[in-house]
Amino acid sequence: MGWVTLAAIYFTVWWIVLFAVLPFGVRPPEQPEPGTAASAPARPMLARKFLWTSLITAGIVGVVWAVFATGLLDWQALMRPPDGP
Repeated sequence: MGWVTLAAIYFTVWWIVLFAVLPFGVRPPEQPEPGTAASAPARPMLARKFLWTSLITAGIVGVVWAVFATGLLDWQALMRPPDGP
């Protein structure tokens, strides 16, 4: 598996994990300002969520790479059509 494939997997998984992490720790403000949604987060903590997203994604991609690098799964075998009856 080349580095371009790993980068594509990382990019895709990063976005999926980000959308899973975004709601964690979100609290609406006590007194919302006029013109803002009442459900808008008071402190979104985006930098912390980007860091956690990157760490979680690195772990997931590391496991995927290890599975293919050790030969537990074969990339080419996954792409071959199944044997017919």
